[in-house]
Amino acid sequence: MKIAISAIGSSIDSMLDVRFGRCRYFQIHDTDNGELKVIENVAQFSGGGAGIAAAQQLIDEKVDIIITGSLGPNAFELVEKSGIKAYKSEAMPINIVLEKFKNSELEEIKVAGKAHHGM
Repeated sequence: MKIAISAIGSSIDSMLDVRFGRCRYFQIHDTDNGELKVIENVAQFSGGGAGIAAAQQLIDEKVDIIITGSLGPNAFELVEKSGIKAYKSEAMPINIVLEKFKNSELEEIKVAGKAHHGM
């Protein structure tokens, strides 16, 4: 399973970034082989539609799970239609986020958060 986490930094000790479309990195943790892939969020500086672009980037990476603070309406719809499950987390170190996910302590995102317009 591939788990994408919105992150401030590239290490497992980095903090989760609660901003989905404007986070700096996505950490993609593959639970099948233990690999970590870190990609820069191509949407972080876009004028608008950052959530949609970020969601599409993760769909292209074929992730199964997204963990972030919240998803705006457009990103939520795209993620939901693609069959990716999303979970909510507060800002905390990624290693703790993964532990909480493993222990089923994170809440699934079932409704979109507020829309954000531009930077």
